[in-house]
Amino acid sequence: MAKSWVNSAERIGADLHLDLSESSESSQSSSQGGRRAALTRALREAVRSGRLAPGTRLPPYRSLAADLGVARNTVADAYAELVAEGWLTARQGSGTRVADRAQPLGRVERAPRKAPPRARGPRHDLRQGTPDASAFPRAAWLASYRRALQQAPNEAFGPGDPAGRPELREALTEYLARARGVRTEPGRIVICSGFAHALRLLFSQNTQHRGGGVLRGPLAVEAYGLGFHRELLTAAGVRTVPLPLDDDGARIDRLGRERAVLLTPAHQFPTGGPLHPERRAAVIDWARTRGGVVLEDDYDGEFRYDRKPVGAVQGLDPERVIFIGSVSKSLSPAVRLGWMVLPERYVDDVLAAKGEREAWASVLDQLSLADFIASGAYDRHVRRMRLRYRSRRDRLVAALAEHAPHIEVTGVAAGLHAVLRLPPGTERSTVKAATWQGIALDGLAEFRHPEATETDMPVRDGLVVGCATPSEHAYGAALEALCGVLPPA
Repeated sequence: MAKSWVNSAERIGADLHLDLSESSESSQSSSQGGRRAALTRALREAVRSGRLAPGTRLPPYRSLAADLGVARNTVADAYAELVAEGWLTARQGSGTRVADRAQPLGRVERAPRKAPPRARGPRHDLRQGTPDASAFPRAAWLASYRRALQQAPNEAFGPGDPAGRPELREALTEYLARARGVRTEPGRIVICSGFAHALRLLFSQNTQHRGGGVLRGPLAVEAYGLGFHRELLTAAGVRTVPLPLDDDGARIDRLGRERAVLLTPAHQFPTGGPLHPERRAAVIDWARTRGGVVLEDDYDGEFRYDRKPVGAVQGLDPERVIFIGSVSKSLSPAVRLGWMVLPERYVDDVLAAKGEREAWASVLDQLSLADFIASGAYDRHVRRMRLRYRSRRDRLVAALAEHAPHIEVTGVAAGLHAVLRLPPGTERSTVKAATWQGIALDGLAEFRHPEATETDMPVRDGLVVGCATPSEHAYGAALEALCGVLPPA
C-alpha cells in the first residue's frame, strides 16, 4: 500500500502554493493572458527565492490547472516560457522540474546570494568502533524475528521483567560460557541497551542504594580509552583515575585505593593487545584484597585473528567481575542490546536502578536476538565477519608495507581497528590533512586521559584507523587515500 501511494504521489506531483494576485498594470484577471502572466511570474519568483528547490518536480498541467482554476493551456504556456528561460526543464517521462541551476537565458539577472556550503560527510570513513553496516544479516535476522514473533508467549506482550526476557538471558548464558568462558546463570544477567547504558545503571545516583549508586568512585580506568565514557562517569559524579599502560596492558601494580577498575582485557582500546595473564590474576587478587570490583568491557572479544581466543577475566572470579558486552560491534549498533553479567550481590540494586519500563530494551528485539543466537545464526555471522575483517586488516598492513613502510602498525591481532604509529610531532598535521582529503579517522591523542602524566604514560603520536566501517567496494579507495596523507619517513 505504501509503495502504491508513493508512486501515485510522484505521478500527481507535490502540492504547490502560488500567489496569482496581479498588479494594476497587468491584464484583466479574467483574461487567460493575464492569468498566464501571473502564473509565470509566481513560478519564476518561487524558483528565484529558493522556495522551489532545484530538482523539484512540478505538478502536471491538469493537476495544477484544477488547483488554480485556470485552463490547462495556461499552465502549459507558463511552463513552456520558463523552460525557454532556463528556470525549468522538461523531459519525457520525467515531467517538468526546477532546473538544477535555474538561471534565465537571455536575461541579465542579479546573481543569487550564495548559501553557506552544506556540511558533507567524509568520502572515506575510517573511524573506529563501527562494523560494516552493509554486512548486516538482514535475511537471517528477519527469519529470527518472524520465528520469535510467532512463538512468543502471550505474556511477552505484557509489562515484562526489568532483567530482560528469560529466552535471551538463557541463550546468553550458553553462548557466553561457550565463546567467552563466562561463568554465570540467567538470574545474574541483566539486559541493557549497550555499554554506556550499563555504566549509567551502575553509577546512577537515582537509586535507593546506600551512597547513591550501585557502585561508587573513584574508578581506575586505562590511560587510553573512550572519552565519551569518561564524560559519562564525570557527569555521574565519578572521579576517574588513569592507569598507565605498557605492552602487557594495564599496570595493575599501580592500582591504589580505588573502589573499582574498568578494563578492556581481551583487546585494550584503542592501543591493542590483551592483558597479560599475570596481570589478569593480579587484578582479581587486588579486587579480593580491597573488596573492589572489576568492570570488564568485552567490546570486541569475538574478533581475534592471529592468536588463540582470550577468555573473559570474569571466569577467574564471577563474584569480583562485572562482565559487560553488546552486539554493537559484532552485529550492529542499531540493535540496541547489551548485557551485564553480575555478581549476585549487585543484581537487585541494578534492577532497582533500571526503574521505569521506558528504559527497558524492546522485548521483540530481545526475542529476536535470543532466536538468532540459539539458531546458530549469530555464530555464523561472527565467523563470516571475522574472515572479512581479517582480510581488511591484511589489506591495510600490505598497503602500508608498500606505500609507507616506515609506519608501524600495532594492535592488529584482534578487533576492528589498528593503531598507526607516526613520527613524533606529526599526528595533528596528519589528522588535519586527512580531514581536508575527506578521510574521517581519529588521532591517538583523542583517547588519552586528560590526567595521564608524561612520566607514567609517555605521549605517542598515532592514528586510530577503523578497518570495518567502509563497505567492501569502498575499502580499497579508502586505503589509497589514507596512504596519501601519511607523513614521509
